[in-house]
Amino acid sequence: MGFFDVIKLLRPQQWYKNLLIFLPLIFVGKLFDYSALIKTFYGFIVLCGISSTNYIINDFIDREKDKLHPEKKNRPFASEAISPLNPLLILFEMITLSVWLWSAIYLGKPFFYAAAFLLLFTQLYSLVLKHQLFLDILSIGVNFVVRAISGAFVIDVKISPWLVLCTFFLSLYLSTGKRHAEVLLLGEKAKQVRETLGYYTKELTTPLLIISTTLLIASYSLYSFLSDHKNLVITIPFALYVIFLYYNYIITGNKIARHPEHVFFDKKMMLGMALWGVSTILLLYMPVLGIWK
Repeated sequence: MGFFDVIKLLRPQQWYKNLLIFLPLIFVGKLFDYSALIKTFYGFIVLCGISSTNYIINDFIDREKDKLHPEKKNRPFASEAISPLNPLLILFEMITLSVWLWSAIYLGKPFFYAAAFLLLFTQLYSLVLKHQLFLDILSIGVNFVVRAISGAFVIDVKISPWLVLCTFFLSLYLSTGKRHAEVLLLGEKAKQVRETLGYYTKELTTPLLIISTTLLIASYSLYSFLSDHKNLVITIPFALYVIFLYYNYIITGNKIARHPEHVFFDKKMMLGMALWGVSTILLLYMPVLGIWK
């Protein structure tokens, strides 16, 4: 067992999902509030620890089926590079549990309960829900939403329904796209890797992808027009570019669709997301700073 095998098992490349916790901080205008920023960052660290714990458990459960997957067969448990009883893993899980318990004091009970839900619901997903058609992608959406609203719990602000809708439909878009890309990669072997993948045919995933894309665009556009931040309508073209570009990666079976974390290595996606992100921050905070009403 090597150091990089342990890192690989913890999947730090997947921690980007926990950045959703910063959304409430950004959209309520507290990005430059030091206390709120530190609390949110601490919450992000807690969620990353819980995520890695869930990945360890998930990889242990799926280790035999992962051996049949052309990409997942290289995971530490599937390749037998690491023993599930390795003391380093046990130590990591104990540290994660300790930090999570401490978060109940520092970040409050609502965040503690949200983190507990993530830990338990993800196990339910690994054991049951991910083997059920449609429930698998809907469950991932629930996890995304809980990550986002946990950020509202940390800084004690009202949960916006737009935060819930946009986050949920973003997750539905990504997870449906991932299923479509996996079907393109695995073909007839899909059901051997996971039973539900046998039901996610191209004939099913294509309309699901169209529906989820439409819902994502509609929810973000309505938020831009109907929320208190009406200037955000200016960001819609940037949002559409990112969504359409990723859609192209999905239908062409690009590796990015199966591994969304790879968008950080794609120049076009990074440019689009940077323009979307920077324009959003400017439009949200220029009125606060008195630069543009």
